Amino acid sequence: MKRAALLAFVVVALVYGYVEERGLSLPGTAPSSQGTQSTLQAAYRNRQSDLQVQGEGVVTRILPDDLDGSRHQKFILKVDAGQTVLVAHNIDLAPRISGLKTGDSVAFYGEYEWNDRGGVIHWTHHDPNGYHVGGWLKHKGRTYQ
Repeated sequence: MKRAALLAFVVVALVYGYVEERGLSLPGTAPSSQGTQSTLQAAYRNRQSDLQVQGEGVVTRILPDDLDGSRHQKFILKVDAGQTVLVAHNIDLAPRISGLKTGDSVAFYGEYEWNDRGGVIHWTHHDPNGYHVGGWLKHKGRTYQ
Protein backbone atom coordinates (compact mmCIF):
# COMPACT_ATOMS: atom_id res chain seq x y z
CA MET A 1 0.00 0.00 0.00
CA LYS A 2 2.79 2.41 0.88
CA ARG A 3 4.60 1.53 -2.36
CA ALA A 4 1.50 2.29 -4.43
CA ALA A 5 1.09 5.66 -2.72
CA LEU A 6 4.78 6.47 -3.23
CA LEU A 7 4.60 5.44 -6.89
CA ALA A 8 1.47 7.59 -7.41
CA PHE A 9 3.23 10.57 -5.80
CA VAL A 10 6.29 10.14 -8.05
CA VAL A 11 4.11 9.92 -11.18
CA VAL A 12 2.17 13.06 -10.20
CA ALA A 13 5.41 14.92 -9.45
CA LEU A 14 6.88 13.95 -12.84
CA VAL A 15 3.74 15.01 -14.72
CA TYR A 16 3.62 18.30 -12.80
CA GLY A 17 7.29 18.98 -13.57
CA TYR A 18 6.76 18.24 -17.28
CA VAL A 19 3.72 20.54 -17.44
CA GLU A 20 5.45 23.36 -15.54
CA GLU A 21 8.67 23.11 -17.58
CA ARG A 22 6.76 23.53 -20.84
CA GLY A 23 4.37 26.22 -19.59
CA LEU A 24 1.36 24.01 -20.31
CA SER A 25 -1.90 23.73 -18.41
CA LEU A 26 -3.84 20.70 -17.34
CA PRO A 27 -7.51 20.39 -18.42
CA GLY A 28 -9.76 22.44 -16.16
CA THR A 29 -6.97 24.73 -14.99
CA ALA A 30 -6.35 28.32 -15.96
CA PRO A 31 -2.69 29.11 -16.55
CA SER A 32 -1.16 32.43 -15.59
CA SER A 33 -0.67 35.04 -18.29
CA GLN A 34 3.08 34.48 -18.20
CA GLY A 35 2.60 30.72 -18.49
CA THR A 36 0.24 31.18 -21.41
CA GLN A 37 2.55 33.55 -23.24
CA SER A 38 5.43 31.08 -22.96
CA THR A 39 2.99 28.29 -23.91
CA LEU A 40 2.04 30.18 -27.08
CA GLN A 41 5.67 30.83 -27.95
CA ALA A 42 6.59 27.18 -27.35
CA ALA A 43 3.55 25.95 -29.29
CA TYR A 44 4.47 28.14 -32.25
CA ARG A 45 8.14 27.14 -32.13
CA ASN A 46 7.26 23.42 -31.86
CA ARG A 47 4.33 23.54 -34.33
CA GLN A 48 1.89 22.25 -31.71
CA SER A 49 -1.88 22.45 -31.89
CA ASP A 50 -4.95 21.54 -29.85
CA LEU A 51 -3.76 23.39 -26.75
CA GLN A 52 -6.26 25.08 -24.44
CA VAL A 53 -4.80 28.51 -23.63
CA GLN A 54 -5.70 31.65 -21.76
CA GLY A 55 -4.13 35.06 -22.18
CA GLU A 56 -4.52 38.62 -23.31
CA GLY A 57 -3.38 40.70 -26.24
CA VAL A 58 -3.80 43.97 -28.09
CA VAL A 59 -5.79 44.16 -31.31
CA THR A 60 -3.45 45.06 -34.18
CA ARG A 61 -5.80 44.43 -37.06
CA ILE A 62 -9.50 43.77 -37.61
CA LEU A 63 -10.26 41.46 -40.52
CA PRO A 64 -13.48 40.95 -42.46
CA ASP A 65 -15.83 38.33 -41.06
CA ASP A 66 -15.48 34.82 -42.47
CA LEU A 67 -18.96 34.04 -43.82
CA ASP A 68 -18.23 30.59 -45.32
CA GLY A 69 -19.95 27.93 -43.20
CA SER A 70 -20.15 29.02 -39.58
CA ARG A 71 -19.64 32.76 -39.39
CA HIS A 72 -16.54 34.02 -37.55
CA GLN A 73 -15.43 37.46 -36.39
CA LYS A 74 -11.70 37.65 -37.08
CA PHE A 75 -8.95 39.87 -35.73
CA ILE A 76 -5.23 39.77 -34.97
CA LEU A 77 -3.88 40.05 -31.42
CA LYS A 78 -0.30 40.84 -30.46
CA VAL A 79 0.26 38.64 -27.43
CA ASP A 80 3.92 38.66 -26.44
CA ALA A 81 7.39 39.39 -27.74
CA GLY A 82 5.95 40.35 -31.11
CA GLN A 83 4.01 37.11 -31.61
CA THR A 84 0.61 37.58 -33.14
CA VAL A 85 -2.34 35.20 -33.27
CA LEU A 86 -5.50 35.23 -35.33
CA VAL A 87 -8.66 35.04 -33.25
CA ALA A 88 -11.53 33.30 -35.07
CA HIS A 89 -14.62 33.86 -32.88
CA ASN A 90 -17.75 31.93 -33.95
CA ILE A 91 -20.56 34.49 -34.09
CA ASP A 92 -23.18 31.85 -34.87
CA LEU A 93 -22.65 30.45 -31.34
CA ALA A 94 -21.57 33.56 -29.37
CA PRO A 95 -22.19 37.29 -29.62
CA ARG A 96 -19.90 39.44 -31.76
CA ILE A 97 -17.57 41.77 -29.87
CA SER A 98 -19.27 45.07 -30.59
CA GLY A 99 -17.19 48.21 -31.00
CA LEU A 100 -13.87 46.36 -31.29
CA LYS A 101 -11.05 48.67 -32.40
CA THR A 102 -7.34 48.49 -33.13
CA GLY A 103 -5.45 49.06 -29.87
CA ASP A 104 -8.14 47.45 -27.68
CA SER A 105 -7.15 44.81 -25.16
CA VAL A 106 -8.88 41.42 -25.44
CA ALA A 107 -8.52 38.52 -23.01
CA PHE A 108 -9.14 35.02 -24.33
CA TYR A 109 -9.64 31.42 -23.38
CA GLY A 110 -9.70 29.04 -26.32
CA GLU A 111 -7.88 26.43 -28.34
CA TYR A 112 -4.57 27.22 -30.05
CA GLU A 113 -3.87 25.84 -33.53
CA TRP A 114 -0.43 26.29 -35.10
CA ASN A 115 0.13 28.02 -38.42
CA ASP A 116 3.18 29.73 -39.91
CA ARG A 117 1.85 33.21 -39.10
CA GLY A 118 1.72 32.77 -35.31
CA GLY A 119 -1.30 30.56 -34.82
CA VAL A 120 -5.04 30.74 -34.42
CA ILE A 121 -7.17 30.92 -31.28
CA HIS A 122 -10.62 29.41 -31.78
CA TRP A 123 -13.29 27.69 -29.66
CA THR A 124 -13.77 31.06 -27.91
CA HIS A 125 -17.40 30.17 -27.22
CA HIS A 126 -19.51 27.54 -25.49
CA ASP A 127 -20.05 24.15 -27.11
CA PRO A 128 -23.80 23.62 -27.50
CA ASN A 129 -23.18 19.85 -27.64
CA GLY A 130 -21.06 19.81 -24.49
CA TYR A 131 -18.14 17.90 -26.05
CA HIS A 132 -15.49 20.64 -26.05
CA VAL A 133 -14.22 22.89 -23.28
CA GLY A 134 -16.10 26.18 -23.46
CA GLY A 135 -14.04 29.25 -24.26
CA TRP A 136 -14.59 33.01 -24.07
CA LEU A 137 -13.37 36.46 -24.99
CA LYS A 138 -13.37 39.47 -22.64
CA HIS A 139 -13.45 43.02 -23.91
CA LYS A 140 -14.10 46.18 -21.85
CA GLY A 141 -15.58 44.26 -18.93
CA ARG A 142 -17.94 42.10 -21.00
CA THR A 143 -17.57 38.36 -21.57
CA TYR A 144 -18.48 36.87 -24.94
CA GLN A 145 -19.13 33.12 -24.93
